[in-house]
Amino acid sequence: MVFTKDEKTLLILYSEKNRSGTLKNLFFMRGQLQADEKALSSLTDAVIRKLSGMTDSEFDNLNLLGEVR
Repeated sequence: MVFTKDEKTLLILYSEKNRSGTLKNLFFMRGQLQADEKALSSLTDAVIRKLSGMTDSEFDNLNLLGEVR
């Protein structure tokens, strides 16, 4: 799965030790956004879609910290 730099940054901020925990954090954060935070809402939706489409094993193999520069 290919993530943009912004998506990787969001993943780093809300990442847990597993995919389901990360998704839980993102869904919670998404629910706290205000109506005028459309860019962050869209970014979060994109990350949720991508995480939902990957396996736990694929998530475990992400190397987010080594890729964001």
